[in-house]
Parts: sequence; C-alpha cells; structure tokens
Amino acid sequence: MPENSWPENDSSNELDPLDALLTDWVDETDQAALTPQPILDGRRIKAAMVLSAVWAVVIGLHLMAHGIWLIWALTTVMTVHGVRLVTTRPKSGLELPLETKPELAETIQLPSVSLVVAAKNEAAVIARLVKSLCGVDYPADLLDVWIVDDNSSDETGAILQQLKADYQQLNVLRRGLGATGGKSGALNQVLPLTQGEIIGVFDADAVIDPGLVKTVITRFQAPRVGAVQVRKAISNSDINFWTQGQTAEMALDAYFQQQRIAVGGLGELRGNGQFVRRAALADCGGWNESTITDDLDLSLQLHLQAWDIDLLMDPAVSEEGVTTAKALWHQRNRWAEGGYQSYLDYWSELVRNRLGTRKSLDMLFWLMIKYGIPTATIPDLLMAALRAKSPLLIPLTSLSLTLSVIGMLRAIPRTQALPMHLVSLVFSAIRATVYMLHWLPVVAGVTLRMSVRAKRLKWVKTAHEGSAASGA
Repeated sequence: MPENSWPENDSSNELDPLDALLTDWVDETDQAALTPQPILDGRRIKAAMVLSAVWAVVIGLHLMAHGIWLIWALTTVMTVHGVRLVTTRPKSGLELPLETKPELAETIQLPSVSLVVAAKNEAAVIARLVKSLCGVDYPADLLDVWIVDDNSSDETGAILQQLKADYQQLNVLRRGLGATGGKSGALNQVLPLTQGEIIGVFDADAVIDPGLVKTVITRFQAPRVGAVQVRKAISNSDINFWTQGQTAEMALDAYFQQQRIAVGGLGELRGNGQFVRRAALADCGGWNESTITDDLDLSLQLHLQAWDIDLLMDPAVSEEGVTTAKALWHQRNRWAEGGYQSYLDYWSELVRNRLGTRKSLDMLFWLMIKYGIPTATIPDLLMAALRAKSPLLIPLTSLSLTLSVIGMLRAIPRTQALPMHLVSLVFSAIRATVYMLHWLPVVAGVTLRMSVRAKRLKWVKTAHEGSAASGA
C-alpha cells in the first residue's frame, strides 16, 4: 500500500532522521505539498475524540470489578469471526481458479485498458518499468501506457523521451513545478487523457508478468467488481531480515485479503498493481488529493459506493522492499496514518452502516486488530503498572498474535515456488510474526500523534534503487 506521493523538494524521503515523523515540520515554501488546514484540523479533532474514548474505556475496565470478563466476551466474539475467517474456502469474483486458467480470457470481449504510473526522480527504474508495462500480452489497439513525470529533477524525463521512440503505446505527461495533489493529483490529471475502461495503477519499481492484464480483466466480468488488487511480491527479499519480513508480510496481507473477500468482507487496494473500473472511479470522484494513502482512501470510497474489490493471487506484481529499519519505520508510519485518516474521513457513512452488515462487521474486526488493540495497549500497560496487576488486553493481543501465526503458516507456502519443510515453515512463520510486531509501536505512536499535534499534510516518496541493494 504505497504512500501517496512526494513534496516538490526532496528534503523528505525514506532516509530522513527518525524524529521527522514525530514532529510537524514541513517546508513552508512547498505550497504544493500542503493540504488546506481545515481538513487536517477536522481529522485531529476526531482523532483526539477517538483516543480519549479508548483511554476512558480501558481505564474504566481496569476500575470495574469484572472488567476482565468483558474483555473475554469481546475476545470470544472476535475468535468466532477469526475462526470463520481462516476456515472459509477462498473464491474469486467468477468462482473459478482463474490464475490457473488464463485461457478463459480468450473467451470474453476484452475491454480497453490504460496502465498508469506517477513517477518522480525514478531514473534508476523507469526504463525497466516501461519495458515491463509495454511488454504485456494485450491487443495494442486496446492498451495505452501513461507515465506521469511529476517534475523530476533527475534523468527520468530524458529517459522517457528516448523510450517513446521504441514503444508506440507509451505516452508521457510532464507536470510542472506548481502541480498539486501528490500522486493523487498526478493520477487525476492524466485520467482524462487515458482511453481505458479499466485503469491499472503501478509504482515505478513494478515488474509484471506479460499475462497479468489478461488475467486481471477476467475478474471484472462480475458486474459489481469495481477494482482488483494484484498480490504484491518483494523482488529483493533475500537482502536481510527486513526484506524477508516484508515478503512474508505481503503474503500474509494477500491471504487475509482473500479470506476477507470470501466471507463477504472488505477487499482493499494496495496502490501498486491496482486495477479500477473507470465507472467505479467516476462514482468516487477520482483519487482523493487530501490523503497520504490514496489506495486505502479509494478502497473505502468504492465500498461506500456499493462496489466490490477482488484480489488476484497470481501472477503477482514485484516491487522493491525497503532495506533498513529506518526506512521501514518511515514507510509504515505513513501507511498507518493514511489508513487511520480514511476511517476518520468517512466515519459518518461508516456508522450509518452504508457498507452493509457483513462488510461493517469485517471492518470493525480489522479496525480492532489494526488500530484498537495497539492504541489501547498504552493505557492498559499504564493502569496495570499503577495497580500492580496483569494487563487486561492479554486475551485480545493473544488472539491477534495467534491469527498472525496461523495466517503466516497458510500464506507463506502459497507464495513459495518450492515446497517448504514443516520445520522451515514454522521457523519462517515465527520469524515473520516477530517482524510484524513493529506495527504495535507504529500504530500506537500514529494514533497518539494525530490526536495531539497539529500537522500539515505532506507527500513523501520511497527511494527506488533499481536492484537489490544491501541494507542494515
């Protein structure tokens, strides 16, 4: 789920000091990166109200004589949903294993497809990207490829101009210095120029299988499928612990996405490798330029407009994983903040059950797992220390960890080319679960920071190396 995009200067990237994410600094001369303050003030107020409510509930449970029984009751309800989640047989939008039957694409009328990338300072990977996108197996008259050069200051623009001579379907849109909206703004600007009934969005470091587009479009035969997310894979997974962890994380994410869809829950977009029906995108008014995670924002908008999101497990889209703990911390902080923003922005529609009962229950379950438990951990530990008692949330945190381990045991083998021995699988699942613990301080910090600090929105890009670079 990539972040939205980039400030016009390059002072903010994955290698900024760690305390950059703990402050509200942004270059005041960078007006293109600023979002109107009322939007952010509204999020801050709502975040503060949610944080206050979580703390009040946790403190109240500690002071109640039988608060632990309420926790066990909630854990029981969530366990029932969790068991249903991991035991339901996954299905596709057409109820067929289309990943293994790409020839089915030959029996349907192919729609026009536009592949779009918003790129800034991507000289290291842009040529590989263009070769990959222009090399897909799809009729040339039904495919166009658009690269938005968002005022790059490196050789990205020059390389794209050279590549246009080699690839007839390649189109380039250059955005100037005053362009606004980050990645969302770039996508909105290029959208009227595209021809596709289906819009595929990729990151600049993407590498795809030639048959991907034909396989994806079969999922759109289901009339209410408004978007399809392709499973993401990490191309430099063998670098170190962090890239190995991201590989397992992407597998786990795809597994739970697949299971959530199977039980009638929410499918979600992850930015790189997302395909959206133009009609569905129009219903949402395009991409939101006031969010730092355009993919998560669009996911909720699509579901609120009664569209479904499907998942394609294979073939996957490859992307580079970040290679250092510092870069991972920055990236995950943006992802967590963007996801939280989406819930805060659409809270009124969500509480009115506009998603429908099954999707709303699924959303509440994952909202608790992803944001509720990490946020409540701080007051829970404080109260436990003050009263010299055990934390109340142990049953819920244990459930969360158990689901992670079960998910890893199921997800990792599905994304491996070769069978794994049981011992290796268990070790990989445990190691990956330990890696996933970084989300606890990330989410706890994000929910606290958004509640107490005023902040202007800035978009930040992930640096791409173009090859598997070493990291610490």
